[in-house]
Amino acid sequence: MERREEEEEKTTAPQTEEEGEEEEDEEEGAAAVERGNDEDETSERNKDGGDDEDDGDAADIKKKKSKQKGSLTSCSDRKCIPGIIYLGHIPPRLRPKHLRNLLSVYGEIGRIFLQPEDGEVRRRKRKSGLRRCDFTEGWVEFRDKRVAKRVAASLHNTPMATRKRQPFTSDLWCIKYLHRFQWTHLSERLAYEQTVLQQRLRTEVSQAKRETNFYLNNVDKSAHLDKLRRKRQRDGQQVEEKTWDFTQRQTEEEIQKKKKKQKDSVTQKHLDKARLIQQKSQSNISLLAKIFNSSQSQ
Repeated sequence: MERREEEEEKTTAPQTEEEGEEEEDEEEGAAAVERGNDEDETSERNKDGGDDEDDGDAADIKKKKSKQKGSLTSCSDRKCIPGIIYLGHIPPRLRPKHLRNLLSVYGEIGRIFLQPEDGEVRRRKRKSGLRRCDFTEGWVEFRDKRVAKRVAASLHNTPMATRKRQPFTSDLWCIKYLHRFQWTHLSERLAYEQTVLQQRLRTEVSQAKRETNFYLNNVDKSAHLDKLRRKRQRDGQQVEEKTWDFTQRQTEEEIQKKKKKQKDSVTQKHLDKARLIQQKSQSNISLLAKIFNSSQSQ
């Protein structure tokens, strides 16, 4: 019996040891799984942190680039301020395209404006047979005012063309740089001149309308008066003749005669005064002679 009990104890002991080992293995496996999960979480966090850092670096780089671009654009805007030059002499047959071709060699050109001739001059040319329209003065805008200053200083009083066979060789540049002058000033001036011209035309038209209305009213009045006169003549009433109450202006001969009469009257007055003075002087002489003669006799 004792042997059987010992054998049963020996068989149960390894079984319990095996069960304990299995439990330990299971616990170790669970711990390993937990560790693996923790490592995965930490790695994901690290990855997320790295991505955030990368995003932050990219944003910083973009900001720096935008600042650099802004500074570059601001510098370019400051440098490229437009400048305007004034042309005091525009030769005949010179057009804006010719002017652009001549001046675009020195720098980039923006807007060009040439002032056309007056209307009266154009009418005279048309009567004589010339139909072309020439210009009197002009303004040219350069993209950079430094270029405009250089062009005005170097080309003033120099020939327009570089070669003898080119057109406009006998004409000289008459250029002046306009300090602190903008294109808006020119447009404002042109708008002002246009408004003044329109106002003048309106006043002339209104004056012509007034004159025509006055003439038509007088015509109607005269027709009405003629009808009344005829009616009175039919009825046998006495009709008054037309009388014009007006004073005619004096002719040049009459004016000259009047001036001559005034001069003659003035000279006559002077002569009368001279005679009176002479008479008074003679009376004084006689008195003085009597006085002195009486003194000598005594």
